[in-house]
Amino acid sequence: MPTIQTTDGTELYVKDWGAGRPVILIHGWPLNADSWEHQAVTLAEAGFRVISYDRRGFGRSGQPFGGYDYDTMSDDLGSVIQALDLRDATIVGFSMGGGEVARYIGRHGTAKLRSAVLISSIVPYMLQTDDNPDGVPADVFAGMKDGLRKDRPQFLRDFATGFYGQDTDAGGVSQGVLDWTFGMAMMGSPKATLDCVDAFGKTDMRDDLKAFDIPTLVIHGTGDQIVPIAPSGRQAASMIKDATLIEYEDAPHGVLATHAERVSQDLLKFLGD
Repeated sequence: MPTIQTTDGTELYVKDWGAGRPVILIHGWPLNADSWEHQAVTLAEAGFRVISYDRRGFGRSGQPFGGYDYDTMSDDLGSVIQALDLRDATIVGFSMGGGEVARYIGRHGTAKLRSAVLISSIVPYMLQTDDNPDGVPADVFAGMKDGLRKDRPQFLRDFATGFYGQDTDAGGVSQGVLDWTFGMAMMGSPKATLDCVDAFGKTDMRDDLKAFDIPTLVIHGTGDQIVPIAPSGRQAASMIKDATLIEYEDAPHGVLATHAERVSQDLLKFLGD
C-alpha cells in the first residue's frame, strides 16, 4: 500500500495518478480520498498529476489516538508535499479539507503552491460567536458528537441525507452513492470522527486567510445545509484577496457527487487559466 510518514510517524495512504502539474485533493469529513473519484479521474485524464490521500484517522491511513487538530493535519499535508517533492501545486480542499488548505498556507506559506481551491469548505470559521453571528451554534456540534457516541453507524447514515440534499430539487444521489458514502465513513476511527467535529466546528482560520497570495477559487452551494454559505464560502471569498466565488444555486453540501461533472469542469477551467 503506497504510504508516506508524517512527522509524528503516522502513515498516510496516498494515491498518485498521472503526470503533469500537481493537484492535491483533500477530502471532507467523514470520508476518504475515494470521495474524489470523479474529479481525480477527470483531472488525471486531462494531463495533471493528481495526488489524494486519506486524512489521519480515516480510510486506509493510520489511526493514532490524537493529532486531530488543524496544526497537525496541515503539517500532514506538508509531509505529503515534501515526500513527493511537489512544486507549483494546486491544493484543493472539500468541506473539512478546506481547513488543511487554509492552515497550511497560514503555517507554511505558498512557496510550493500555484493556486488553491475551497469547495463546500468550512473556512474561515464555522462557530457562531459575537463576531461571527452567521456561524453555527455550538449545540449543533455537541449534538453531532452525542449522536456519534450513541450510535455512530445510524448517525452517519442519517447525516448523508442532508449532506447530499436528498430532499431537495438540486440535490440527491443514488442508493449506490449513499451506500458507498456509508462504507467510507465507517472506515474512520471513532476517535478521529469525534475529534474532527471540534476541529472543523471550532477552529478560527480568519487570520490564515491573510496569508493567501495565490489565485483562489471558492465553490459553494447556496442550499448547503451542512456548511451554510454565509459564514463559509461567501466570507472566505470576501477575505481572500482576488478570490473567485462560484455559487451553485440551491446545491447541497456534497457537490463532488451531486454536481460531479460541473465541479470537474470548473476545476479544469481554473487550472487552465
